[in-house]
Amino acid sequence: MVNTTTAAGLVGVVLLARHGDRTTYYQDPNTYNSTQAYITPLGEQQEFELGSFLRNTYLNPDSPSFIQNISTDVVNVDQLTVRADAGGGNVILNSAYALLQGLYPSTQKSAITLANGTTILPPLGGYQYVPVESLEFWQSPSLTSWMDCEIYDHVNVQYTYNQTYYETLPPTFLQQARYYTDWLQSNIFTDSVSNGIGQIAIRTLLPEVFWALGNMTKTSNKVKMNIQEIDYKPFISLFNVTNATLTDPDISGIANYAAAVALELSQDSQGQYEVSMKFKNGTEDNQFRQLKMFGNTSITFDSFIQHLFSTTINSTNNWCFSCNQTVLRGCSVFNYSNDPFLYGYGTGYTR
Repeated sequence: MVNTTTAAGLVGVVLLARHGDRTTYYQDPNTYNSTQAYITPLGEQQEFELGSFLRNTYLNPDSPSFIQNISTDVVNVDQLTVRADAGGGNVILNSAYALLQGLYPSTQKSAITLANGTTILPPLGGYQYVPVESLEFWQSPSLTSWMDCEIYDHVNVQYTYNQTYYETLPPTFLQQARYYTDWLQSNIFTDSVSNGIGQIAIRTLLPEVFWALGNMTKTSNKVKMNIQEIDYKPFISLFNVTNATLTDPDISGIANYAAAVALELSQDSQGQYEVSMKFKNGTEDNQFRQLKMFGNTSITFDSFIQHLFSTTINSTNNWCFSCNQTVLRGCSVFNYSNDPFLYGYGTGYTR
């Protein structure tokens, strides 16, 4: 099936955006608990550039991907939903704010006039404040359902900021570290079945994607753009569960800083809703790349749901059972007396 986006533009888009460059950190390979890390000026610029790219793609009336009836200069906060993981030094949350600065930059048009005739311009030349829903680790597993210890991360940070390290590192060492890290992460965050535990990073995020796209099909809906600011792990799982890596194997592994996936919703000439998936792998890419889901460049929204529905984890309770977690992240309140994985009922083995 070909992409049948009409000249009128898109109905809406769900965006998965990776955070920008950050300081070094360590993740425990067993629990995935991490040390604090902070976004760098480079990371802020990467996210700002991503936001500017998204503005030119979706808010420019001359763009073939222009979103119908979206506010182009002054943000209408009812048209945007933005969520970000708030853990680990707020790298991801601050990345979302930097992205939004590029998406809806400061403008004189955001000024208001008071009843006494005084004109008030927001600070910083008309800065536009877009609400972001921040999710703490303990609130929900939706954005952090895996919670690795990587050699590459240390090498990459030192190569970027340590001049001595940069000048003495063998020419191909960074590339070798990246290759083995991609291999490791691809094997951790994929699985041979769509509802396997290896897909956990996307399984808890898919319900939000379904909900967002589904709402965009309703005439009463106002939201045109749904942004999920995330880590790299859901990208790996998403490309695996949609079979995108079968036709584009080079997208497996860790997505670059400020990478973005766009799930675009459009209508064909018969009024049927369709979804297509595009990918921009960081600031190195200057445009979106069309990917295939289940062998097609676009599929109907109903087909999208049917293919992926069995993959989803849509509650903390389901996450606890899927992860065999009985204590942490609120799991202690649930009843596990009939869980065959913990007590062996129906398997012939009991504790």
